[in-house]
Amino acid sequence: MESITFGVLTISDTCYQEPAKDRSGPRLMGLIRQSFDNAQVVASVLPDERDLIQRELRKWIDRNDVRIIITTGGTGFAPRDVTPEATKPLLDKDCNQLTLAIALASLQKTKFAALSRGVCGIAGNTLVLNFPGSEKAVGECFEAVRELLPHALHLIGNNVALVQRTHAEVQGSAAALPKVLRRDHVCPHKTGAGDDVDRNSPFPMLPVDQALDNILSVVQRNNATNQQMDALLSPINIPPFRASIKDGYAMKSTGFPGTKRVVDFIAAGDKVSLHPLQEDECIKINTGAPLPEDADCVVQVEDTRLLQRDKYGEESLVDILVEPKAGQDVRSIGHDLRKGDKVFPSPDYSPVVFKSLLASVGCQLQRRKPKVAIISTGSELLAPQQPADAGKIYDSNTTMLEELLLYFGFDCMQQHVLGDDLMSITLTLSNIYDAVDFVICSGGVSMGDKDFIKPALEHLKFKVHFGRVNMKPGKPMTFASRGTKYFFGLPGNPVSAFVTFHLFALPAIRWADGWERAKCPLPIINVALLNEAIDLDARPEYVRASVSSINGQLHASVNGNQISSRLQSIVCADVLIHLPGRTATKLQARAGEIYSASVLRYDFISRYE
Repeated sequence: MESITFGVLTISDTCYQEPAKDRSGPRLMGLIRQSFDNAQVVASVLPDERDLIQRELRKWIDRNDVRIIITTGGTGFAPRDVTPEATKPLLDKDCNQLTLAIALASLQKTKFAALSRGVCGIAGNTLVLNFPGSEKAVGECFEAVRELLPHALHLIGNNVALVQRTHAEVQGSAAALPKVLRRDHVCPHKTGAGDDVDRNSPFPMLPVDQALDNILSVVQRNNATNQQMDALLSPINIPPFRASIKDGYAMKSTGFPGTKRVVDFIAAGDKVSLHPLQEDECIKINTGAPLPEDADCVVQVEDTRLLQRDKYGEESLVDILVEPKAGQDVRSIGHDLRKGDKVFPSPDYSPVVFKSLLASVGCQLQRRKPKVAIISTGSELLAPQQPADAGKIYDSNTTMLEELLLYFGFDCMQQHVLGDDLMSITLTLSNIYDAVDFVICSGGVSMGDKDFIKPALEHLKFKVHFGRVNMKPGKPMTFASRGTKYFFGLPGNPVSAFVTFHLFALPAIRWADGWERAKCPLPIINVALLNEAIDLDARPEYVRASVSSINGQLHASVNGNQISSRLQSIVCADVLIHLPGRTATKLQARAGEIYSASVLRYDFISRYE
C-alpha cells in the first residue's frame, strides 16, 4: 500500500478536558502504524459536540491526503453520543456491509456491541469509519477491517491495476508478483528450530509497535512518585505576603496623582513595613518586596518623575503621573499557590519541574528511579583506554549507552564488558540483578556460535518474550523478564544498539519510572525527505537523518551510509525516519515525500533556511 494518511478523531468530553485519559486514540494510532508501515497519522480530540465534530471531519475530508478517517467514541445511546449524526450528512455513499462486518466481529466478543450505532461511508475520496470509544473495542473493530482497507482505497481511487491485482491474489494467482519481489519478501512468521538442521531463529519477527506493546505490558509501572506528587499539599502561601510586582512606589489608592513625599524604602527580603502612610506619602519599593501595611497599590517607576533628593542623595519627592488603583501591580497572599493546595496540578517527571516545585515550597521527596546496568559482550572488545591489539576493536557501546541514559535523566549503576563465555555471562547476570532492575546488554543475541545471551537467560529462568523484531537495523532485538527484573538484548552493531535503545529500552525505563504511556516513546514529527531517492528495504527501516527548517517546514536528509556498524551515521542525527518496508508498488522513498520521524534530541533542528 502506498503512503497514505489516516485521521484518528477521539470524541469524548472527558478526554477533551484531560487528553492524558485518551487510551483509544493512541491505541488506534499504534495499530495503524503496526499494520501499515508507510502510514502517516493526524489526530485530534474533541468533545461530544456535533458541530465541532462535523467541522473537523469536513476539514480532513477536504484535504487531498487524508484517505481514511476513523472516529472513536460517541456511538452509543447516551444523550451526548452524536458521532453518527455528525458523520452521516457528510457521506456521499453509505458502506452498510462494512458497518455490518464490524458489528458481526464485535458481537462475537460481546453482546453489548449491539448498543453501538457507528456508521461507515465514503465522503469524496475519503473512507470514514465510526468505532466505539473503548480501547478494547477499537482493537476489535480495527482487526475486522484491517485487511480490507488497502483494497477499499484502491476501489475509491479507481486504481484499476491494483484492484485487478488484488482480485488475482485473492483467486490464488500470487505468481502475478514479479519474481524479485516474491523472493525479497520478509515473512515475519518464518521461524525454525534454530538447530543444525533448521537454522532459522525460533522466534517470530514482531512488528515494532507490537514489540513495544509487549514490553510495556510486562514492565511494572512505579506509581509511588505519582502518588506522592498527587498527595503533596503546599505548607505555605506563595507569596506569603502581599508582594510588589514592579520596582516603584507603594501608596494608598485613595490618594491622587501628583506630588508625594518619599518616606521610606523597602527592598526584597525586608520585613513588612508598619510605617503609617498619608495620602500624600509613598514608600519606594523593589520587585518582590513586601507591601507596607498601609499601602494597597504600586505605581511603577516608569509612571513617575523624580522631583527632589535630600542632602544624603536619597529620593524625597516624586511626581505620580497616573491614577493609583487598588491592587495595581500587587500579588496577593497565595496568589501563585495557596497553602493546602496541590503543589503538582498533574504529575510531571521532568527533573527541572519536579525539583523546582519542591524547592519553591521548601519540601523534599525521595524519588526512586529505575536502576540500570549496562553490559557489552564480545571477546573482541577493548576498553577505550587499552592499547590497540590485532583482531580487537574498541567498545563504543558501553560509553554510548551510558551517555544516552544520562542524557534522558537516568543513571547507570554498573558497567561490565564480558567475553563470549556462557559461564561468565550467566554468573554476571545472576549477580547483577541483586542491585538493579534493568540490564541493557549489547551483543550476543543473534544466531552466531558465540551468542550466549539467550541460553544464559533460559538458565536463569527468564522468560524471553520475543527475540526478533521486523525492523532494520535491530532485527535480533530481545526482551526478557523474571518477575520485576527486565533484560534488553540489543544487537552488538553500534547503530543497531543506538536505534533499539531509543525505540524499546528508553520507553520501558520511563514507564517503570511512572511516566504517562503517551510520553514514554520518543516524540514523533512529520518530515519531508530531501534525498532524491532511497531504495527501500524489505523490512521497515529507521534511518538517521538531520533536520532542516526551510520556510517553516521540517525537512530531513539521511546521514550517508546507513550500515549498522557505521557509528558515524549518528553524527548530527536529529531524528530516526520511519521508512516503510518495500512493496510491489513502492520500491523507493523519494524527495518531497512525508514520513514520520522519532525525535532523538532536544535541539533537533540542525539548520534553518
